[in-house]
Amino acid sequence: MSWLRTELWTAEVVYTGFGTPMLRGALAVQGGFVVGQGSLEELRARFPQAEVVHKGLALLPPPVNAHTHLDLSLLPLYRGPFAGFLSHVVAHRERRGLEGAKRGLAELLASGAGAFADIVFKDEVMDFLLEESPLPGVAFYEVFAPEPSLAEEVFQVVRRKVEAWRRREGRVKVGLSPHAPYSVSPPLLKRLAEWARAEGILLMVHAAESPEEVAFLARGEGPLREVYGRFAKTPWTPPGTTPVRHLHALGVLGPTTLLVHGVQVDEEEVGLLAETGTKVVLCPRSNANLEVGEAPLALYAKHGVELALGTDSPGSSPDLDVKNEARFLWGRAEPRLLVRALTRGGYRALGLPTPRLTRGTPLSLVHFL
Repeated sequence: MSWLRTELWTAEVVYTGFGTPMLRGALAVQGGFVVGQGSLEELRARFPQAEVVHKGLALLPPPVNAHTHLDLSLLPLYRGPFAGFLSHVVAHRERRGLEGAKRGLAELLASGAGAFADIVFKDEVMDFLLEESPLPGVAFYEVFAPEPSLAEEVFQVVRRKVEAWRRREGRVKVGLSPHAPYSVSPPLLKRLAEWARAEGILLMVHAAESPEEVAFLARGEGPLREVYGRFAKTPWTPPGTTPVRHLHALGVLGPTTLLVHGVQVDEEEVGLLAETGTKVVLCPRSNANLEVGEAPLALYAKHGVELALGTDSPGSSPDLDVKNEARFLWGRAEPRLLVRALTRGGYRALGLPTPRLTRGTPLSLVHFL
């Protein structure tokens, strides 16, 4: 575009970061900056000589990648049954670490992400993100401890680490991630949730991702039984319920909890998530690659659950560009819901303000879908 010529940029959905995404919205742009925003009709009246330029599916502020495993960025992509992915990660554990996290963060920056949430498995990765990330976000320290007898010991170790890291917070805040209801013992899950809530620490937990997880919690059956047996001496006693109901009974759900995946849920469970204020982070391309099903977007919309989008790891998803998650779902859900999840939902889930596209905003901060 000519440096001084005004253009009206429009798309199927236009979201300025304020109010509701617009279906017939536009941005007036000139000289490398936004000079107006509103409905396309309004801006045509204000700028009658401006050319209307269609920019695709959506115009939006910098998106949020609300679920990553940056330290898995050196793993080869896996496609296949969910239980096989766990073995895939273990088989390539020597590739997990700081170098992967550095590559992953570089890819996040290249994708134009405005903020991120990462699951941190190794202390060196937490140190790196706290000291060097130019992006704001939350680094969730991952806890994997299925043995009930070790609950208090593990809790004390985790608490000391998290307290020390929180004293070094800057752009990146520290969160806590009990891995999943099948990989963290019930007493430890309850203890971590109570402490996190009392201290104002965000909690992120993988849950209701796969049919295998549901079978293991309900009846103690399936391939996750073998996985559990590798890490715990105490025989598994299934809670006899679903992942979301199990987490609710333990007090894990709440307004500072982010539940990742949320594929295997019924309407009552979606209602529980809405009532407790729990946010849900969807990772649809990972879900497709791991053959676990599709999250019930219509149910989440019906109950008003706050949604965000994440890519999960390069081990189960093709890349770390979260905009591709929205493109993957386009046509399967109300488009404004997807744009909100990509922006406002992600920022709110991480406790961050949503950037706005307003008069004077550089065009480098306007993203296309």
